Amino acid sequence: MRAIAYERFGPPDMLRLVEAPAPRPRPNDLLVRVAAAGVNRADLMQRAGFYGDQTFGDSHLLGLELAGEVIEVGPGVTDMRIGDRVMAIVGGGAYAEIARVDRGMAVKVPDELPLTDAAGVMEAFVTAWEAVAHLARVQPGQRVLIHAAAGGIGSAAVQIARSLGATVYATASAQRMADVRDLGAAAVIDYRGADFEAEVSRLTQAAGVHAVVDFIGGDYLARNLRSLAPGGTLVQVGVLSGDADASIPLDLVLHNHLRLIGTVMKSRTPEEKRAMVARFTAGALPHLARREIRPVIDRILPLERAAEAHQRMESGGGFGKIILAVGEG
Repeated sequence: MRAIAYERFGPPDMLRLVEAPAPRPRPNDLLVRVAAAGVNRADLMQRAGFYGDQTFGDSHLLGLELAGEVIEVGPGVTDMRIGDRVMAIVGGGAYAEIARVDRGMAVKVPDELPLTDAAGVMEAFVTAWEAVAHLARVQPGQRVLIHAAAGGIGSAAVQIARSLGATVYATASAQRMADVRDLGAAAVIDYRGADFEAEVSRLTQAAGVHAVVDFIGGDYLARNLRSLAPGGTLVQVGVLSGDADASIPLDLVLHNHLRLIGTVMKSRTPEEKRAMVARFTAGALPHLARREIRPVIDRILPLERAAEAHQRMESGGGFGKIILAVGEG
């Protein structure tokens, strides 16, 4: 089968289209003919050597999410059939024509959702649902601040928070403000041209927000905590700033009874990932099926242009997910 691989860690041009052996399913697995795979920042970090030799899964190949058609079902699987359209999270191996999928991490694709779009759902929306609904416990009428709202997970989080009845404030670049507003944000703050802490105070009349979902870290940390209302929750999903050693104003955390929760998908155990997928399936999938939320696709590129996809993600400025088209979808 065709797949994307690299011989050593390095820049995007390390990626090569190769012939690789097809995986074999275990008893509780599905074998899926991949139509498309989502590109995630963790893929870039793995290629660059950030994780060393760790794969956090069962394939050395890149790719953590996919959509495609089931071509083989393990003997322990009773609720999926050959020919079913599925979208799934995998422990590597999505950048290939055939992938092995743990049944507990696969979901049937809603009718009329193209597989190329479905490939951009799982990592973004499972992570966003976990952050917004499960960890931050966002309720109708609450106020939520979401950073990096033009990205794959950020754009999903905006939609999820809005679908739960929250008022959403978001940060994005000036060129993406209108796009994010179209997703349901009540106000979008240009993160380069304005101080989001001051803007949140103005927008909420100094009351603060009930939850913050952040992917940046660094000097955002203290500012996020100061933007929270008493009893509020900061969910830290990533550290795009590269600064993981930011100081925490503990006096504020203690006085205002704030919660700081960290979460990341890649290092979760299979059991934890299955639980996250189950929560997404029960809570978010009905919204997706009713088209109340939707995957936001920035660009679709063929598998052999994986290096270009990585370069585009590294350069930033896009809106939503980058997808690699692998087969027919």
